[in-house]
Amino acid sequence: MVNPASRTQSIELSQIRKMFEVTNPDAINLGIGEPDFNVPENIKIAMKNSIDNNETHYTPNKGIIELREAIVDKFKKDNGIKTNPENIIVTAGASEGLFMCAQAFFEAGDEIILPNPSFLSYEACITLSGAKIVSVDCSMENEFKLKAEDVLEKISSDTKAVMLNSPSNPTGAVMEKEDIKAIADLSMDHDFLIISDEIYEKIIYDKNHYSPAKYSDNVITLNGFSKTYAMTGLRIGYLTANENYTEELLKIHQYNIACASTTSQKGAYEALIGSQNEVEKMINEFKRRRDLIVSRLNEMGYETVNAEGAFYVFPKIADEDFVQKAAKTGVITVPGAAFGSNGKNHVRMSYANSYENIEKAMDILEERVVNG
Repeated sequence: MVNPASRTQSIELSQIRKMFEVTNPDAINLGIGEPDFNVPENIKIAMKNSIDNNETHYTPNKGIIELREAIVDKFKKDNGIKTNPENIIVTAGASEGLFMCAQAFFEAGDEIILPNPSFLSYEACITLSGAKIVSVDCSMENEFKLKAEDVLEKISSDTKAVMLNSPSNPTGAVMEKEDIKAIADLSMDHDFLIISDEIYEKIIYDKNHYSPAKYSDNVITLNGFSKTYAMTGLRIGYLTANENYTEELLKIHQYNIACASTTSQKGAYEALIGSQNEVEKMINEFKRRRDLIVSRLNEMGYETVNAEGAFYVFPKIADEDFVQKAAKTGVITVPGAAFGSNGKNHVRMSYANSYENIEKAMDILEERVVNG
């Protein structure tokens, strides 16, 4: 047997993806990080029409021009980011964008500042690039929010980038404007990149979203359609950066996938220019579910921050066997340690499931795990 590359041996398969392999049809899955809603009808129609019109061939590497123009308008309107179609790359999901960033800019000897806890793909992409992770604690006492002063303490002459994710997976934390702006200022003062993953940007409650690219030129902004428009399986995302950065990113994208799915790009264009009514309904329903799961977990004695965005909660649960116990009762969750050392004694629960199923899951946990 031929030995695999050492870089792949240094990472493990995702514990989250294991949740997709649950075979118990009666299990309530609070482990999956994707909306349980369907793709809005106008987007479906646009994709069907594109196939009927034989729009199934390669597009330009960066994506179809009308989609990139719509993304430029979106960045200007929603984020205060000035960009142009040449500085947009349409990707196979935000995940490809993340991998592109790591491969284009990170190398051995570089230090990448990473919030702890954070989405586990960040650590894997950094490790595969050969760079070193410098962890910054995001404590429950600060509602898991990354603070600028904590980032400042970690900056060195080897700092190449800081990873930001607001709203956050796995905690649902939404960073404060002053911290976003302060870290953006630091990126200019110390000349490092900010990789800003804003995939949950629209799924936010009672707060405003702020993009660091509004305040700094040293930012690569990642986003996509998976979470906002329930288009997870269509693998369609996008990024923007200044022209010096996009040229290097395009090299990775071009030799990796050539271009994103044409059909998905047509759907993404419709998503941006069409009605946003379904998005608003989805966000309102997520907020209703958030209120339910937070209140129930706190009532059970599991201290839970009132997550301000995304569709996750990260309760403090010291019982190391909780995830296994819950699974045996038919409730699937993810151990917090999968997201970094600060995730220990926590469990990630997704409320991207029906209100009724969340109620049922909380009843099961209370009866069979807490009081069982």
